Amino acid sequence: MSEAASGGEVRWLDVPVGMPPEGQVEAFTAGGHALLLCNAEGTPYVLHDECPHVRVSMAGALIRGTLLECPLHGGLMDVRDGSPQGMPIRRPGTCYAVRTEGEALQVAIPA
Repeated sequence: MSEAASGGEVRWLDVPVGMPPEGQVEAFTAGGHALLLCNAEGTPYVLHDECPHVRVSMAGALIRGTLLECPLHGGLMDVRDGSPQGMPIRRPGTCYAVRTEGEALQVAIPA
């Protein structure tokens, strides 16, 4: 797993965008990081907004189940842990912990 928020201190920051429709993503910035809010079967996940294959934004990507499909080359990555699931993605993506605080979503950014 490639989870940026595991181990070490984190800052919990509000996610400044609403939950996208199921199977879709919404790009945003928090704490100076380009991030992607993913709705996988009603569960929110946050990843670094960059394809591990060619380092382009994943904005516009679609999610099928828990698999995020890169809009550029169609590579697949699991939103739960960033693991590569289909070529040409070979390296894991970076995932961030998400929690609900009242009505808002928050993301854990390394301090």
